[in-house]
Amino acid sequence: MIGVIDVGGGLRGSYGAGVLDWCMDNDAVFDYGIGVSAGSANIASYLAHQRGRNYTFYTEYMSRPEYIGWKALLKTKSYVGLEYIYGDLSDSWGEYPLDWQKIKENPAPFKVVATNAYTGLPVYFDKAEMRQDEYMAIKASCNVPVVDRPYKINGVPYYDGGISDPVPYKRAMEDGCDRLVIILTRPKNYRRIAKTDEKAAHLLSAVYPSAGKDVLTRGELYNRQVDEVIELEKQGKVLIVAPSDIGHMKTLTKDVTTIRELYLKGYHDADAIANFMAQQ
Repeated sequence: MIGVIDVGGGLRGSYGAGVLDWCMDNDAVFDYGIGVSAGSANIASYLAHQRGRNYTFYTEYMSRPEYIGWKALLKTKSYVGLEYIYGDLSDSWGEYPLDWQKIKENPAPFKVVATNAYTGLPVYFDKAEMRQDEYMAIKASCNVPVVDRPYKINGVPYYDGGISDPVPYKRAMEDGCDRLVIILTRPKNYRRIAKTDEKAAHLLSAVYPSAGKDVLTRGELYNRQVDEVIELEKQGKVLIVAPSDIGHMKTLTKDVTTIRELYLKGYHDADAIANFMAQQ
């Protein structure tokens, strides 16, 4: 079984959108999909076969004040307007609805990674737990610590899945995948420095100590997981699709030119997927 993982990364997710649009254009069909943060939205549109949908979100809707910014913060107490993105825009009555019926009909399992703020442990939501116009798992997975208030599902607060399982290849393999295409949104040789997360970890620990610890150690976890999948790539079990360079782009960078360039890089780099999927 060949699966695809999209690790997301805020607006860097435009790279993954490019990769998955290439997959739709070239009939690259995966047996399984798991997404983290913005990667979960990318995977959802891929499984719904809505080519170009995420590109529209990254390059057009992103500039709206309800999407990201102070207006979203004042209205929802979160800097990223999750209810606007995965509600007002994505619901069946929205401006660009997610075709949930096609996701349901797609035989590929779909998992979304979020982090339980109480325990600091990853939670893997299955598409069977989601419903039309109830994309709570995606909202939880995309919920950035500190800049967003925790997203609650059945009273349980959640944060971005990237702080507890940023590259969920082990889960994918436990679910039956023997080969994986892993979409990173930073260069393969990038390694996260722990110091950059210290302030956010300190702020979060005051309310959610376990989640705060996740933020503090996320760099170490990410670095280790990338090293592990690089070893699996050498064995032919994994293909890593990652940009050679992202310039100065950060998670919430709103530079449309940079976002478009990253999307095109993803589309171009996805050419490597054809050979990988053809191998037995």
